[in-house]
This record gives sequence, structure tokens and C-alpha cells, in this order.
Amino acid sequence: MKFKTEVFLLALSITLFVVSVIFYGYHGSENLSINWAAYPYRGYALAFVGFGSALMVTASLSYQKRSKNLLQ
Repeated sequence: MKFKTEVFLLALSITLFVVSVIFYGYHGSENLSINWAAYPYRGYALAFVGFGSALMVTASLSYQKRSKNLLQ
């Protein structure tokens, strides 16, 4: 991958982490007795964290491979 693509993937993963924090902390109705129903977007938040982590790992492995080739 090119350097610009790697930077874009890292920026996208950081954005997904920020959005997941907002989704994870969103508190729905106050009168719900079920704990998981009080936080309706936690599933989305965990999916965003997983996808952001995959993007970050992809970008860092690509950068590591490219920098290793530059040293040789």
C-alpha cells in the first residue's frame, strides 16, 4: 500500500474509535430495567471497534512490510 492509503486507514480507524465511544456511552431511556436495553448502541460500538482495529492492524502491517523493504 502507499503511504497515503496507510495514513487514511489509520485516520479512519481513529474516527471509528471516537464514534464507538459516543455510541458505547449513549444512554437510552432512564426507566428501562434491563441493563442492555438502556444502552441500545453498544453492539454497533463493539463492531466499530473491531473494524477499526482490523484497519489499524492492516495499515501497520503494510507500513512495517514497506519499511522493512526500504532498509534492505
